[in-house]
Amino acid sequence: MTAPFSLEGFDLDAFVASTLAEDLGGPLGDGGRDVTSESVIPASALFTGVMDSRDAVTVAGLPIAEAFFRALDPDVKIDVLVSEGDQVPAGTDLMRLRGQARAMLTAERSALNTVQHLSGIAMMTRSYVDKIAGTGAILLDTRKTIPGLRVLEKYATRMGGAQNHRMGLWDAAMIKDNHIAVAGSIGQAVGAARAAGIARIIVEVDRVDQIEPAIAAGATHLLLDNMTPEVLRGAVTLVGKRVPTEASGGIRLDTIRAVAETGVDYISVGRLTQSAPAADIGLDFTHE
Repeated sequence: MTAPFSLEGFDLDAFVASTLAEDLGGPLGDGGRDVTSESVIPASALFTGVMDSRDAVTVAGLPIAEAFFRALDPDVKIDVLVSEGDQVPAGTDLMRLRGQARAMLTAERSALNTVQHLSGIAMMTRSYVDKIAGTGAILLDTRKTIPGLRVLEKYATRMGGAQNHRMGLWDAAMIKDNHIAVAGSIGQAVGAARAAGIARIIVEVDRVDQIEPAIAAGATHLLLDNMTPEVLRGAVTLVGKRVPTEASGGIRLDTIRAVAETGVDYISVGRLTQSAPAADIGLDFTHE
């Protein structure tokens, strides 16, 4: 039985099974082995341990870690001590567990990898959200995710306080420079998307003179790409709230506040999922 955790478009059981199979060298139940635990740990041995943060972190991924342990020991006793999205100081206990030692040590790396990666994303996201607090701008993630992990990584950005941008190529049109070049013009590209019945049409513009043609053609959202804060401020004034505006391109923690203060509605940052370092989280044996 897995933990009661659900994300749209994410199969927790399949993720756990495939991840463990990768580590065990074969499909679950079909020859996969942890040769270290099998040879060193008696079959009857129990393991009691604590998962804790060595960094100050924004927590994400504990229900998935729990699912890894339960997949190998359905009777494991687990106490989750913090909530998803909590900001906790270094040294915080996140989870206590007691179960079959072989199972716990076999699942340990997969569980920790997931929590470290997702908490790292959430932690970086929270730092960006905090930087733009009070400006009214909303932080967005992007599609710059590790293949196969998008749903989880975008979940982690939400735990850090961001909103999700497109989940994929299916839920909105984003017309960029290459689309425009092939279609012939902004007007032709946006017109074709409208004719196809697409409701959300995001148009990327990197020059102020592209704004009016995009809005006139029917864009519902403008992505203002690689503009300086001074140019952004003028672009936002020109748009005049007719459609939402989004700043994007090369935005860093030390520059995002100036971008947010231009009045843009959204700021998208690819490095949230592309470059976040793993959080330092470990699992240690404890004596009962």
